[in-house]
Amino acid sequence: MRIAVVGGGSTYTPELIDGFARLREELPLTEIALIDRDARRLEPVAGMARRMLARAGHPAQVIATDSVERGVAGARAVLLQLRVGGQAARDVDETLPLRCGCVGQETTGAGGLAKALRTVPVVLDIAARVRELAPEAWIVDFTNPVGIVTRALLRDGHRAIGLCNVAIGFQRRFAGHLGVAPERVSLGHVGLNHLSWERTVQLDGADVLPRLIEEHGERIADDVGLPVGLIRRLGVVPSYYLRYFYAHDLVVEEQRSKPTRASEVAAMEARLLEMYADPAVDTKPALLGGRGGAYYSEAAVALIASLLGDRGDTQVVNLRNGGALPFLPDDAVIEVPAAITAAGATALPVAPVEPLYAGLIAHVTAYEALALTAALEGGAERVHDALLAHPLVGQEAVAGELTRLLLDANRRHLPWTVS
Repeated sequence: MRIAVVGGGSTYTPELIDGFARLREELPLTEIALIDRDARRLEPVAGMARRMLARAGHPAQVIATDSVERGVAGARAVLLQLRVGGQAARDVDETLPLRCGCVGQETTGAGGLAKALRTVPVVLDIAARVRELAPEAWIVDFTNPVGIVTRALLRDGHRAIGLCNVAIGFQRRFAGHLGVAPERVSLGHVGLNHLSWERTVQLDGADVLPRLIEEHGERIADDVGLPVGLIRRLGVVPSYYLRYFYAHDLVVEEQRSKPTRASEVAAMEARLLEMYADPAVDTKPALLGGRGGAYYSEAAVALIASLLGDRGDTQVVNLRNGGALPFLPDDAVIEVPAAITAAGATALPVAPVEPLYAGLIAHVTAYEALALTAALEGGAERVHDALLAHPLVGQEAVAGELTRLLLDANRRHLPWTVS
C-alpha cells in the first residue's frame, strides 16, 4: 500500500513517519512517497525517514521525488502538507496586517486570506493529477487554511477530507487532566477549522466538562490563551484560535512587540534539517515538539486507516456541511465529529448551536465563501470583498489598504496580479 505526502520535505514529516512506524498494525504500508520540489529539504528528510523506519523494523520503502505524478501514481491516500512561499511568505502574513491594526496570523484574518490565495490553485492542480493517476485515492488535507482548501477540493468533486490537530490535542490534554486513556474521551466539538468550541467532554459516555472547567480551569485557560473567568462563564472550551476574536486588540499589541512565529519556526527548521542530515540520528528529535502539529501523526493514521479499512469510527474532521449545521449553506465546510467509512465522512447529529457561537460561525463561513471565490477567480475587488466580510477586518478603509498591501506582497504567487 502506497501513501503519498505532498510537501514531504517538511520538517513535520518525521512526526508523520513516527506515527506510521508506531501504528503499523492500523496502517500496513509498503511504500511512502515523499514529494517536494526543494531537494535541500527533501533529501535530509527522506534519509531521516528511512532511518526511523529501519530502527523500528518497518518494511516500508521511502521514495523521494520532486514529481507529483511519480509520487501519487497508484497511491491509496495522498496527504497534503505544503506551504506555498515557505516561512518567508508566512512572515509577511504575520506582519503585514499589523500595519493596519489587525491580527497577523497565517490561517485567519488577512494573513489567512493571503495564504488561501496562494494555496488553493496549487492544491487544485495537484488534486487534478491525483484524480488522473490515483482515482480511488483519498486526499487528506492538512494544508492551511484547511476549511477553505477543503471546500475548494470538494467543490471540484475530489475525494477529500480536511484534517486538523486541534480536536485530538484537546482530547489528549483532557484525558491527561482526568488521568484516563484518550480512547475513553470524546468531544462535542463544533465549528469551523480554527474556529471551534468543545461544548461537551464525554468520559465513557458521561459529560465531565463542568468538572474539567471547575478542577482544571486555570490550566485550560493557559492552553487557549483566554481568561479563566471567560471559560467558566461560557461553560465551554474555545480553541486557541478564538483568542484572535475574543482578545483581538491585546493580541495585536503582543504581536507588535515579539518576533513572529514564522521567524521562530524558520530558525527551528534550520536546526531540524541539520539533525535530519546527520546519519547517526534515527529517532524523532525532541526539538520537533516545538515545531507544532502535536498528534498530527495519530490523527492522520487514524483517518486513513478508517477510510481504507471501513472502520466506521468517530473522528473530528473537516467535511461538507450538508445540513448538519442548518444555519449554514450545504456546501460550507464544517469541523465536527463524523463517522469515517470507506465511503468517506458523515457528520454525526449536532445539537443546536447557541447564537453566541452560531453568529460567528456564520460570519466566518460567509467570508470563507468569498475568499474561495477570490482564490479561484482572482481580482482585487474580490479580495477586498473577502476582507470586508471578515470579522477581524470589517472596515472599508482597512480592507482597502490591506488589499493593496496583500496583493503587492504576493504578486509572484498570484499570476493574475501581473498586468
